[in-house]
Amino acid sequence: MSINVLRTADGWYTVRDQRAVRVRTAAATTAGLLADRDAVTASVNSTAPGVPVADLAVLSPVTPGRRVVAQMTNFASHAADAGLDPKSVPLTFFRKASGSISGPYEDIVKPAHVRLLDYEVEIGLVIGAPLPVGTQVSSANLADYVAALVVTNDVSARDLQLPKTQFYEAKSYPTFTPTGPALVLLEEGDLDRFAELRLRLWVNGELRQDMPASDMIYRPLETLQALTGFQRLDPGDLLLTGTPVGTALSAPPKPVEILGSLLPAATKWRLFFKAQAKNPKYLRDGDLVEAAVATDDGKLDLGRQRTTVRYGR
Repeated sequence: MSINVLRTADGWYTVRDQRAVRVRTAAATTAGLLADRDAVTASVNSTAPGVPVADLAVLSPVTPGRRVVAQMTNFASHAADAGLDPKSVPLTFFRKASGSISGPYEDIVKPAHVRLLDYEVEIGLVIGAPLPVGTQVSSANLADYVAALVVTNDVSARDLQLPKTQFYEAKSYPTFTPTGPALVLLEEGDLDRFAELRLRLWVNGELRQDMPASDMIYRPLETLQALTGFQRLDPGDLLLTGTPVGTALSAPPKPVEILGSLLPAATKWRLFFKAQAKNPKYLRDGDLVEAAVATDDGKLDLGRQRTTVRYGR
């Protein structure tokens, strides 16, 4: 059975029945905690009464300075919404700045020059063992490398992402990767239920995204097999695995897309963003964004993050 771990400014806590028990460890980083499973086990088995989870000021369970790698279009529903054939979508990646990671209850801060702020609930894989380039990952050893799961939100500045045809800037501003609340340490057999995890995201209480991970085009095994062909990963690194349908951005109707392709690039993007500015689904100042991932029976539950959008000046 998985173990949910929370991080605060003063240390790590395991969670049991809405109470948190301190992990007696010197680990200051996610990688350090993953290497000290004995301390985690001792906390789980402790008879200490603990403290109410609600009393903790929870931080991101993925500590600063780690690699953040993300998959591009990776849900069949999202691909179809973008006008793509899910069967022909390639397995591709992009990087996000490590400084984009923020806590599960911190504000999402929109830079003043960003106009179209979007959301993407995703499952984050936390790496638990070194993965040098060329590592052979198989179904037999996958659990050796995927130590934990977290809820993430791949916040995106669409008006920067699309015309520049690159993702790094548009997805790397501070607070653009809310992570947590829990670092869910996986036990034997937990990964077998990965496809049952349901991703949900709400904006001001309205459910925008709701899809199980079974809708993924590429699952963690295929993903790591491809990624280790060129990218080293180390304990504590974070891999985002894609988002389902329901983001603010949606492909235009086919006739409009065909007409747009005939226009000069500057004109096409001006008209596109003029239309997108009328889309009420983009995040506004003061919006409450909630993201949660769990199996429907609740036995594997990554928790629920709550973040408020603030417009920078």
